[in-house]
Amino acid sequence: MEVVALVGPSGTGKSHRALIVAHEHNIDAIIDDGLLIKDNKIIAGYSAKKEPSKIRAVKRAIFMDAEHARQVREAIERVAPERILILGTSVNMVNKIIDALALPPITKIIRIEEIATRAEIAKARESRLKEGKHIIPVPTIELKPHFSGYLIDPLEIFFKKPQAKRRKLGEKSIVRPTFSYYGKLLISDATIASIVDYVATSDLAITRTGQINIKNSQDKEKGISISLDVTIKYGQPIWDVVHQAQHRIKNMVEYMTGMTVKEVNIEVKRLSID
Repeated sequence: MEVVALVGPSGTGKSHRALIVAHEHNIDAIIDDGLLIKDNKIIAGYSAKKEPSKIRAVKRAIFMDAEHARQVREAIERVAPERILILGTSVNMVNKIIDALALPPITKIIRIEEIATRAEIAKARESRLKEGKHIIPVPTIELKPHFSGYLIDPLEIFFKKPQAKRRKLGEKSIVRPTFSYYGKLLISDATIASIVDYVATSDLAITRTGQINIKNSQDKEKGISISLDVTIKYGQPIWDVVHQAQHRIKNMVEYMTGMTVKEVNIEVKRLSID
């Protein structure tokens, strides 16, 4: 099985162009926002666009729910596509989906800037930000059992070849998720620091945390870096305690915020004696 990634920031028109990209590259299945789509039908999954919040939508889109991931993995094995197109906001996001679904590595990366003009991307962003419109590349009738009350309009998709008439590829649908009405979602560094402090001190071997710093990378794909100093009880295996704390912090911050954690640096500054 070959895996092709279609990558671009949220709201730039990836789902709008998914069917055409799939047609041009002979791709027979699509993974988009938690759904496995094949032959214009939803084969398995649960759409992130039905989630009530952006954080839960992100978690749904990258298959953080074990049961959701299992159902889609089994469906992929059953339908056995030759090529599968995975939509994501970054290569890192696509790789998270690949890991969750136990798929082969990416064989080709297509970036939205390569297949859409600046004007088209700007128009897609305006539609997303001002009107809260999201595209799902399946027919409206296919979505009705999943999106009762969410539908806005069906759209027909055409493929245009040079010196040839347009040929209908299929239909896609516009939905307006609940979370699209909420505006921007911002998570402050203080909130992340509170999560870090709680997770770190949940191990009784760590008696307290000191300075906690959150550094945001300019490249969103690389994620955030977390640094903190801790006090550990005397007599505890320091390396084991710190190593386990790093994994707990990374997993919980990613789970609760939907952000990518690039690294967790922990400095042991003190030993405490009860």
